[in-house]
Amino acid sequence: MHSRSIAVLGSLVAGSLAVATPGWGLVQATPAPAGAAAPAKAMPKLKLQRVAPEIVLRRPVQVVFEPGNDQRMYVLEQPGRVLVLDPADREAKEPKVFLDMRKQVNSRGNEEGLLSLAFHPDFAKNRTFFLYYTAQGADRKRTNVLSRWTMDKDTGLAKADSEEVLLSVDDPYSNHNGGTVLFGRDGMLYLSCGDGGAANDPLNAGQDLGTLLAKVLRIDVNSKDGDRAYGIPKDNPFVATPGARPEIWAYGLRNVWRMSFDRKTGELYAADVGQNAYEEVDIVTKGGNYGWNVREGLHAFPGGTPGKFGSEYVDPVVEYGHGDGVSITGGYVSRCEKQPALEGVYLYADLVSCKVWGIRCEGGKLVQGPDVLHVTRNQLPTSFGEANDGTMYLVTFEGSQDPRAKGAIWRIQAAE
Repeated sequence: MHSRSIAVLGSLVAGSLAVATPGWGLVQATPAPAGAAAPAKAMPKLKLQRVAPEIVLRRPVQVVFEPGNDQRMYVLEQPGRVLVLDPADREAKEPKVFLDMRKQVNSRGNEEGLLSLAFHPDFAKNRTFFLYYTAQGADRKRTNVLSRWTMDKDTGLAKADSEEVLLSVDDPYSNHNGGTVLFGRDGMLYLSCGDGGAANDPLNAGQDLGTLLAKVLRIDVNSKDGDRAYGIPKDNPFVATPGARPEIWAYGLRNVWRMSFDRKTGELYAADVGQNAYEEVDIVTKGGNYGWNVREGLHAFPGGTPGKFGSEYVDPVVEYGHGDGVSITGGYVSRCEKQPALEGVYLYADLVSCKVWGIRCEGGKLVQGPDVLHVTRNQLPTSFGEANDGTMYLVTFEGSQDPRAKGAIWRIQAAE
């Protein structure tokens, strides 16, 4: 079997056989609006500098920075550890273990494990943070768990007994767990949930507003609503829709693997992993239906099931076919004063082809790119990170997706 096909079978986020088809090029899904001014500068190529080269990481899948402190980079290892390191310390050999929850994390599947961390907007005051991970209880039932934790102010470590489970979502298969938790400018928590797994969306979750699978959720962690451990924002789009879950912000998303807010515009970018043919970048809007499983990217999906809640679909800003990669990894829009050449560029990558692309959007429309800005060769991009000062980082596996694969973190810079 071709080596790329083997990689796809074990893909961290693809979760289904996706055969590479040569000749399918990048597609600009949404053209620039008529009369739009072209960006003044071309997008530069990228160069990467390795962070903490002496530290051994096992399957790193995310880096997050403590609010207001760029010397504390939190690294999530998929098996269930959260590490803390100083990205400026190139001599460090051992990171600090912030939290070890391997006993309660189910990481047996290639896409299961500890997936995402987000700090509360008022972290400096309340020392709370949130984790999203896959778990398996005594009844052998798979669940995706969102929980709240507290950091000990004196030790700077997580309080191991502080977990409060906010939300559990049943997930019958070992793939398509989604995986990003983050806060918006509005102080609300946003969470991406995959469609439940297997292939082709057998649960028809994408177009079903009665399930939290295949959705982006939005909840208020500062209040409680009835028997829920969180509140439902009154302006969520489906709070008055019969049969709909009120937590839903957007739907029709197969398996968003990394989403992020543009810190300048507030737009929510999401990279949605495709099935057999197309990967896509979406800008997620309130109440938006992104088409899965009726569509894959801009294209009709064979055997897709339209839902009863509507058939108007939001187009991706970019899609690419499986000649260019088979498992998208979303990044960030660069807003770093140290990197003016990258201003406004959204970076994303592919886990298998190891390409990193850049695009610029204005008003939700593509105005420049996509351009390949770097190829990481044998480094498999699993995630991006963004420091408080806007510096961006790339997280990779080294060479393979073996269950004990080592990983690396790279600082992203514009090439001279």
